[in-house]
Amino acid sequence: MQKIQLYIEGQRVDMFDDESVVITQTIKNVQDIGKIFTDFTRTFSLPASKTNNKIFKHYYNYHIQNGFDARTRKPANIELNTLPFTDGRVKLEGVDLKDNKPHTYKITFFGSTVTLKDLVGDDTLSALSSLTSLNKTYNATSVKDALEDDPTTNNIIVPLITHTKRLHYNSHSSDTTTGNLHFKNGHITGVSYSDLKYAIRLHSIIEAIETKYEITFSNDFFHNNNIPYYNLFMWLHRKKGDVENLTGENESLINGFTDDSDFLTGSVMSNNALSLFLYTPPTSVLQYTQINLKSTTSNTNPYRISIRKNGVEVVNSGDITSGVEVTTSVPSVDIEQDAEYTAYIESDYNITFSNITFQVYKYDNTNIPAPPIIFSKGYAITNFVYSSSFQFDITQQIPNIKVIDFLSGLFKMFNLTAYVEQNTNEIVVKDLDSFYSGGSSYDVTKYIDVSKSQVNIALPYREINFEHEDTKTFLSAFHKQKFGKTWGKSEYTGSSKLDGSIYNVKTPFAQMKYQRLIDELASGDGVTTAQWGWSVDDNQESYLGKPLLFYPIRITNGNNISFLNSATSQTGTTTYNIPSNSVALSSSTSSYNMNFNAEPNEWGALETPIDNGFTNSLFQAYYREYITSVFDPTNRITKVSAYLPLRILLNYTLADRFVIGANSYKINSIKTNLKNGKSEIELLNDL
Repeated sequence: MQKIQLYIEGQRVDMFDDESVVITQTIKNVQDIGKIFTDFTRTFSLPASKTNNKIFKHYYNYHIQNGFDARTRKPANIELNTLPFTDGRVKLEGVDLKDNKPHTYKITFFGSTVTLKDLVGDDTLSALSSLTSLNKTYNATSVKDALEDDPTTNNIIVPLITHTKRLHYNSHSSDTTTGNLHFKNGHITGVSYSDLKYAIRLHSIIEAIETKYEITFSNDFFHNNNIPYYNLFMWLHRKKGDVENLTGENESLINGFTDDSDFLTGSVMSNNALSLFLYTPPTSVLQYTQINLKSTTSNTNPYRISIRKNGVEVVNSGDITSGVEVTTSVPSVDIEQDAEYTAYIESDYNITFSNITFQVYKYDNTNIPAPPIIFSKGYAITNFVYSSSFQFDITQQIPNIKVIDFLSGLFKMFNLTAYVEQNTNEIVVKDLDSFYSGGSSYDVTKYIDVSKSQVNIALPYREINFEHEDTKTFLSAFHKQKFGKTWGKSEYTGSSKLDGSIYNVKTPFAQMKYQRLIDELASGDGVTTAQWGWSVDDNQESYLGKPLLFYPIRITNGNNISFLNSATSQTGTTTYNIPSNSVALSSSTSSYNMNFNAEPNEWGALETPIDNGFTNSLFQAYYREYITSVFDPTNRITKVSAYLPLRILLNYTLADRFVIGANSYKINSIKTNLKNGKSEIELLNDL
């Protein structure tokens, strides 16, 4: 028998002598390949001892103020015979009482990676306030500059994707129709800046997630040398059609606050966002928190203050016209720990503010109706200048997707796994092939219970489909109508007619089919260097859809295309960013792409011969090895029982192989009773 020690927030808890703790571990389960797993236990029981009552703050007594918060999971770790086994979090499920007295606390232990969902909750990408450092002015000059900017060195660019207008290319002098990209002096045609939108590098979003939630992803996959990942951008397309601020008004984030914190009020200013953390100041009175924003200007032009919690407006001051100090307060119902509060000015006028201050107050809640201030902290900016030019605020324009869904989508695209490095708390992210390549081997032959075992079929599916969720833009929809097949979708069957169900791996992203334009006047193939995307549906109406990912490729010395600065002004440019589903326009440069199926690049589809060398699809590059082994007719799931020694239990990882006799196996899952040391193991042939 082994001795189990459980620590919650660094405090050792008392345990029942006969209580068993069963932990199941799996990274990829062949029966549910689209999910990522980590350690978990079934619910188990702790005695309501004096020690545990203190740790759980007598949770059964709801009259206790500032008691144990069972709504959140608490940091925890498990030791076996005083040796570290695993870290994670525990959730208090409830308390059993006998004779109206506490008897048993019920808890569940979760592995560290599971807590990522707890950290981000239901936040959307608009809650990533640090992205505002990349905000741009939205006008003809800024948009044209970003259309020409090099995406290898810029995190914000503009691709040649229009939200409504159809583009074409006709060098005939009589074609002056709107949308003709051919540049000719005196012909006011081409693409207007207002038809285009900015795009952001995905890696900038990953960095913003790390900043907001104070986590660190390893650079095994998320790094700038991993080109198929690092070159991906997301189109900043929050609403169909024209770019507008959510309020429909000219507005600008109030920025320039100095990063600071204050323990007495439990507040932090970081990246121009105010947040609260759980801290009880040294006073015994009951308290409540108030957040205000004070703005001071001598200007009498109307303006409004908008305060937003995690990117969603919770209060708007309405028009302010008096040149005095004005206070805008966050409603008490919207004040909560860990939420981020940002403030915006909305106005059609340029205004200079002598002072803007975010203030946090702690009040004495026992003296009503005039509670005194106990503690206060102000975060101030002096001489803030508001410009009424249209600011493209990334947090307001980024697609409406949850942070956890965004991350899950990337994990599905690239078949990623994640686990927490116990010594550093770094979240290690690797593609599955890289994860398995780093494993070791343990010979467990003599620890196997040979009295009983099973050998079962490994594959419960006859087919696995891989696709992006949204392929409904005009050209993608036309592709399906013409060829009877979804653009970029892969359907893997192992070239056999099998029994079983169909399994779908589907990302939450959109994928367009792009079009390389042909000069309608030119003889021969007439291909131009302009490739574009069209965000409309099959009725040719503006389309929102799911978040769009793409690779921008910068064309230099290309066909001169016409850029409309206004209804009466145009300029030409031979440098512009075109959208692509492939890392490069030629497979000889790079064969990586974001299709699950190996499709020709739209650019090369007009070449002679057609470039069919884009073989490193998402399936081929990141899924093939694992999936083909799963479909291999010799593959089996072998189920065995074993009593593994501590030297293995404390050191093995799910990347390792277990050797039994002359055979090597990958670990599909392992369920260990930490009390008696017995493990129920599912193994896959190491093909």
